[in-house]
Amino acid sequence: MADPQLTTASEALAAWLEHLAHERRLSPRTLEAYGHIGRLYLAFLERHRGEPQALADLGTVTAAELRAHLAERRSGDRPLNARSISQTLSAIRTFHAFLDRRCGIDTPQLALVRGPRLKATLPRPVTEDQALGLMQEPGADPDAEPWEAARDRAVLTLLYGCGLRISEGLSLTRADAPLPEALRITGKGGKTRLAPVLPAVRDAVDAYLALQPFPLQPDDALFRARRGGALGPRQVQAAMQRLRGRLGLPASATPHALRHSFATHLLGAGADLRSIQQLLGHASLSTTQKYTAVDAARLLEAYAAAHPRD
Repeated sequence: MADPQLTTASEALAAWLEHLAHERRLSPRTLEAYGHIGRLYLAFLERHRGEPQALADLGTVTAAELRAHLAERRSGDRPLNARSISQTLSAIRTFHAFLDRRCGIDTPQLALVRGPRLKATLPRPVTEDQALGLMQEPGADPDAEPWEAARDRAVLTLLYGCGLRISEGLSLTRADAPLPEALRITGKGGKTRLAPVLPAVRDAVDAYLALQPFPLQPDDALFRARRGGALGPRQVQAAMQRLRGRLGLPASATPHALRHSFATHLLGAGADLRSIQQLLGHASLSTTQKYTAVDAARLLEAYAAAHPRD
């Protein structure tokens, strides 16, 4: 049934973003990206058609118009690569699918538009020795206080030991510590999962709490920045960048690579894919299966090193 409250394309975009925020529970960063894609898309249609777009106009978008928009995004002042073009197309299709469900506005021509071919990319985890080196390094910043070094170690140990995303690790509050035997994590799409907590993770967080100088209320973020505010993702990424420079690790050694490493090392130790899927919170087993390719690639590398060709 059509929504009588929506009359313009801009109102439809706002309703879609509200749906993604409150019903799909997407992260603020993802919402920002979708909003940016949607606003550029509507601005293109307005320029291309010479007038502001009503809601009904969105049902007449042609395959040629969508291709022209994608071509513009590929060759503009800030051209997008193939993967970003694919993500843009996916977001626009999701927007139109929402219009179909919410307003009864079908746009069948969009099915004629195909995204660019993407090369399959594999996760790039660090090795077990590299992961241990990151956990044991005394601190990323030589000017940091001891509690900051303990904090960085605790965060990285948490990401690796529990397979968390940065946003999930930084969402922990003071009430979550001391860490229980299993953390209840709310991941993408508002889905919850249980992440077992290893003693080494609990010890690292306890060591940080014993040193950090700020009085924290139960609902306050567990990990704090230098001046007492909540620690942000960019600060974790910066700490990782300094550490990998010190340890001679490649640029692929990012905080998110620790989550990949968690999965790859579990697979190498004999864990089954279904269990790893549950621990990572993947909606589809096919997402988890990419780690089998990583493990196989490492096996081939080890074989080649042990049996070099003449």
